[in-house]
Amino acid sequence: MGFLVDRFGARPFLIGGTLVMTSSIAAMGFATAYWQIVVLALLSGVGNSVFHPADYAILSGSIDPARLGRSFAFHTFAGNIGFAAAPPATAALMLLFGWRGALIFVGLLGLPAVAAIVWQSRILIDQARRPQSRPSEGGVGLLLSRSVLMFFAFFMVTAMAGAGIQSWLITILHQVHGVTLAAASSALTGYMVGQIGGVLVGGWVADRTSRHLPFVVVLTIGAAAVLLLVGVVSLPEPATIGALFAGGLMTGARNTPRDVMVKDAAPPGQIGKVFGFVSSGMSLGGAIMPVPYGMIIDAGRPELVLVVVAVLLLLSLLCAGGARAGFRRAPLPVAAE
Repeated sequence: MGFLVDRFGARPFLIGGTLVMTSSIAAMGFATAYWQIVVLALLSGVGNSVFHPADYAILSGSIDPARLGRSFAFHTFAGNIGFAAAPPATAALMLLFGWRGALIFVGLLGLPAVAAIVWQSRILIDQARRPQSRPSEGGVGLLLSRSVLMFFAFFMVTAMAGAGIQSWLITILHQVHGVTLAAASSALTGYMVGQIGGVLVGGWVADRTSRHLPFVVVLTIGAAAVLLLVGVVSLPEPATIGALFAGGLMTGARNTPRDVMVKDAAPPGQIGKVFGFVSSGMSLGGAIMPVPYGMIIDAGRPELVLVVVAVLLLLSLLCAGGARAGFRRAPLPVAAE
């Protein structure tokens, strides 16, 4: 999708991808066999895949650079709110309309979103392009450059760390420190709330300084220290919830400067493929780590999970530093006529 966005423009794919995703979800409500749901889920995923490359290409072209950090932050913030609201909202709809009605209702909600995008398409300005550049050429070389590969690794390792918190934090706090399940759930909620709010803080900072990497380094070290503390020290339940809120705030605040760093590393007309590629690192990292964490817990060492999470966060800094160093040493390749 990133290659297509750079070649043909972001707006058609944003409209088409949203329509495919929402239509596929609504169609699941009419499925008569499981294989139909699987096919529709795949189609919905294809539609969803357009968002990162198309959104960041449009934001980069539509927003004043002085406010780009805040626009990236609000984009991520709104998405996180949607992810948080979806499970309870869908459960409530299922109780009211059944699972078929819930899927149809949720899918049809996407149609007004598509209509709004079409209606406001005049303000959705695509990314700037360098004269005499061909985004369809030289794309593989760009993605295999040191800077982009290191950003891919940065996103992947960060997601690997996050998977340990989202999948296993409640289990760890309960088994290792004897925290009640209610308090452990509150601690996870506190972490997620802090992370969502931290994104907005990071956007504000990203617009007021160009020293994004030092900001990311300081917050990542702080978050790793907090998670290590929670993992090895038995704290009172209120202190555990407060510490994890602070850890979430720091991890969230670092995300927007990270995204601005990726945007700065992408040559004009290449933002779609760069964001599409590095964002796939998040999906990969989130997919490969829950099972190894579970194996650590099954081996009777749940206290090690947050230690591994902290180590991965620190390791991600090596990737961020390598990406930034590669970006400063040489411009990324862009094919010219």
